[in-house]
Amino acid sequence: MRKHARRDDNHRMVVDALRAIGATVLDLADVGGGCPDVLVGFRGKNVLLEIKDGRKPPSACNLTIAEAAFIERWRGDPVRVVESVADALLAIGVVATPLPGRDPDEDLQF
Repeated sequence: MRKHARRDDNHRMVVDALRAIGATVLDLADVGGGCPDVLVGFRGKNVLLEIKDGRKPPSACNLTIAEAAFIERWRGDPVRVVESVADALLAIGVVATPLPGRDPDEDLQF
């Protein structure tokens, strides 16, 4: 039996923010095999997100071998890799462009 997967520190914040705007979020982090962290349903679209913590050094944000292989094999819409709430909102189409020069999660507390 698989143990619970380790989640990035910002995982809960991203999930909570997505739910706060009315998105349906299915947490897939325990699926394993490189499966992305969450499946998000919003405005009639489904988006797979791999959540990384952008506050960590770049080397700590790299995809695992299994994650990279899953993304390469996936034949649906592209898996989006996000590092913040702002990235997640951009990935699901809530905002059209990132705000330059701002902390990605500033003013986005839900």
